[in-house]
Amino acid sequence: MLLTTKIDNIDKTSKAVTLLKAINAFEDVEKTKDSRKMRRGKGKMRNRRFVQRRGPLLVYNEKGPMVKAFRNLPGVELCCVTRLNVLQLAPGGHLGRFCIWTKDAFEKLDSLYGTYKKPSADKVDYSLPRPMLTNADVARIINSDEVQSALRDKQPQQRIHPRKKNPLKNLGFMIKLNPHAKTLRRRELLAKEQREKKKAELLKAKRKEPKDAATKKAAKTVKSENKKFYQVLLK
Repeated sequence: MLLTTKIDNIDKTSKAVTLLKAINAFEDVEKTKDSRKMRRGKGKMRNRRFVQRRGPLLVYNEKGPMVKAFRNLPGVELCCVTRLNVLQLAPGGHLGRFCIWTKDAFEKLDSLYGTYKKPSADKVDYSLPRPMLTNADVARIINSDEVQSALRDKQPQQRIHPRKKNPLKNLGFMIKLNPHAKTLRRRELLAKEQREKKKAELLKAKRKEPKDAATKKAAKTVKSENKKFYQVLLK
């Protein structure tokens, strides 16, 4: 909103309220006042006990008594046109804050930031950035008939999920990681086969050996003693 009347003579808060009511902006102040509530969490103990919504932003050119008149209103913030801040113009990254501009502050924007035809008079080597696209709606450009007709059809893609294998259990996967594992495995199998063959020959040789008389007598004695011990247990 642009104020055409001068507000430099406003030095009381009551006059500031009258002006805001005249331009139908006092409803935002009341809305901000009603939104004041206690903060959640431990922030209450850290000198930020209450929170409230943002109110109108008044942008002026030169500091005067109006600053003290407006600063007591809840939610109303004041800012010099040479000290514009993004955090004040778009708090929280949300565009569209209600800003009230004085006439001299609004007229100073051209000399402060320049225009597309002439550079800034107050800043050195500064000119307004030009938009790279005349239409910033990229989604509308992509979905337009002109672009979609020039594109090829969507190719179906099948996502392949590789299966993780354990090389300690899977010999084929181990050979991929270590080609020498095949030779080691072959050596292990040959060594195992030789051990089993040698063991079988030893067992066969022991079974064919004849037992002498002393060995047979000792075996009979042990058998008889075991039988006697069992009979004693049964009694």
